[in-house]
Amino acid sequence: MQSREDFPSFIPSEKHIPELTIKALLVGIFLAVVLGSANAYLGLYAGMTVSAIIPGAVMALAFLKPFKGTILEVNLATMGAAAGECIAAGVIFTIPALVLLGAWTEIQFLETSLISLLGGLLGIFWMVPLRRALVVKTNLPFPEGVAVAAVLTTTVGGETAGSTKKKDSSISGIWLLTGGLIAALYKFGELGLNVFRGTIEYITSIGRFSIGDHTNDGVIYGGLTTSPALLGVGWIIGPQISSYVLVGGLIGWIIIAPLIALATGLPTPTSPTDINDAIAMGFGNLNIGSSIWGFFKIWGDQIRYIGVGAMLVGGLWAIWSIRNNLVESVKEAALGLRGGQTSSKKRTEDDLSYKLVFTGIVLLIIPIFLLYLWLSSLFAISLIMAVVTIVFAFIASALAGYLTGLVGSSNCPISGVTVAVLLIVSLIMLGFGITGTGGMAIVVFISAVICIGGSISGDLLQSMACGQMLGATPKKLQISMTFGVITTSAVIGFVIAVLHQAFQIGSRQLPAPQAFLMAGIVKGVLQGEMLWPYVLAGMVLALILILIDLPVLPVAIGIYLPFTLAIPIFAGGIIRKLTDDRLKSIYPEDHVEEVSDWELAIKQTDIKPREKTIRTGLLFTAGLVAGEALMGVLIAVIIVLGIDLTVFTYAPWWPGLLIWIFIAILLGYIPLRHITMNK
Repeated sequence: MQSREDFPSFIPSEKHIPELTIKALLVGIFLAVVLGSANAYLGLYAGMTVSAIIPGAVMALAFLKPFKGTILEVNLATMGAAAGECIAAGVIFTIPALVLLGAWTEIQFLETSLISLLGGLLGIFWMVPLRRALVVKTNLPFPEGVAVAAVLTTTVGGETAGSTKKKDSSISGIWLLTGGLIAALYKFGELGLNVFRGTIEYITSIGRFSIGDHTNDGVIYGGLTTSPALLGVGWIIGPQISSYVLVGGLIGWIIIAPLIALATGLPTPTSPTDINDAIAMGFGNLNIGSSIWGFFKIWGDQIRYIGVGAMLVGGLWAIWSIRNNLVESVKEAALGLRGGQTSSKKRTEDDLSYKLVFTGIVLLIIPIFLLYLWLSSLFAISLIMAVVTIVFAFIASALAGYLTGLVGSSNCPISGVTVAVLLIVSLIMLGFGITGTGGMAIVVFISAVICIGGSISGDLLQSMACGQMLGATPKKLQISMTFGVITTSAVIGFVIAVLHQAFQIGSRQLPAPQAFLMAGIVKGVLQGEMLWPYVLAGMVLALILILIDLPVLPVAIGIYLPFTLAIPIFAGGIIRKLTDDRLKSIYPEDHVEEVSDWELAIKQTDIKPREKTIRTGLLFTAGLVAGEALMGVLIAVIIVLGIDLTVFTYAPWWPGLLIWIFIAILLGYIPLRHITMNK
């Protein structure tokens, strides 16, 4: 398997083609604003954002193709687009909590923009020394980076969009288009038209049991999100990581949650809002919906914190495990600060100047301090927390980058990283004796800057992985991301403020579920109501996993995320396992020298039968991820425009399941299709 230190990129390092150009920057800036705004609404409405790296790549290609943009220009514009989603994710998870806590009555445009800008710049600066540590010197898969590289090398083909493709004609880009079309149509039918459900879940009682003085139902829950994109992600990351994610889901949802339900009973919805949510969860059946609502209540209020505790320890352990890579990066940085050179750098290893980066990090303490002082009027606390912000931003950036490399941007629980930061910052403020609404606001301000920094760094490293495959210049990508951060920061406060005025944060039209979670955590810690036993249980679980030499973070992700998401990821991993086993039995000679997915994502000629199978699978799964993500953004725009295309109030579940099973069968068949045809 080719070392990433000497990775043979699509555009060789010694070759120079247009990359950092005005047209690429302008397209990146435009896409940053569009995708950032769409994701701001989607995050406040549904509690999640759509990763912009793949939609950004497809849209950047569409804009630059008429101008004969190069593949590196398209990739650079994608970086700018990714900035919009990153800023949106960091802001919508934290800033609305200020309204929910009563610290703000309206979204403050200027303050929100400054928090976004400082957090974004901090994330970019910390990413520079982390790039080599996480992208070059590890074997993290970076699944969406692989998908984008496969998309661009297939659709662009050569150096320039619209040029004659210099590739083996036996590898057809039709599978990329097929995957994208299937996933887009599926997502439109599910979310746009609501003709079938995208999530299937059920809960049932297995009997009544006496616990102490109480008799409660023993319940068991199961579910599945029929997402083509998650199926594709599972196929890309492979069976091992997807299995660990499933293990986390089983621990949280099948073992711990039923035990809590048995011991305490299922919570029941009482308020009108909760009852309506229960009816929606039961798709019109209040009895089933109430049970599912109660089970999710246990997960949201208790189980999720086990995942957070595991993430805290797992994140620190992950950073410790790559300490040698970090030390080497620091040594390179030290040489750069002294003006020395580690070696004659190739174009594909040229980062922003370390002197500029670390000077920028130190200087950022001043505006962060002034911002905190302005917002809190506490001089000493603001100074201390400005320094703490810098340090924690590094930890959050490293953790978010590691998680992104492991399971992809779409599945990286940046909200989980934010929860961990909120817990620590809240404890620090509690130690200073600062509570009440003012103290809660300061915690949210600090956590927002750190969260945005981690979100930016994580997505940027995903894009850097794609750039490493394509042969991009890191420094130019970092410059593009900076422009995207500045532009998005300038408008995100206005977008959130308009949405708040139109729909009211916390209403059914704009429920802001993640912001509610953050507000509840801050209030719980500072008012002494936090459920620390669950956080400690997660930390102990992480230690046990470390002792038995199992990876912590995939398991923690499985506990933290809804169980229904783990199933399609695992299914994709199993299909990849079956494909690999089939190939080993047919082409044992091809396994003498293993070829990585990174190499196959960009390989165009001299493709062996096994490599052709995996590359076909990568193209099809890249299409699944891209099609669903693009359609998700389009549907978000439709929702913002107030257009209602839904057919059913409560859609049936079985059509979605049948279509998803068919897509899974296609995922198993299409990569191996050429073998069957040859026979």
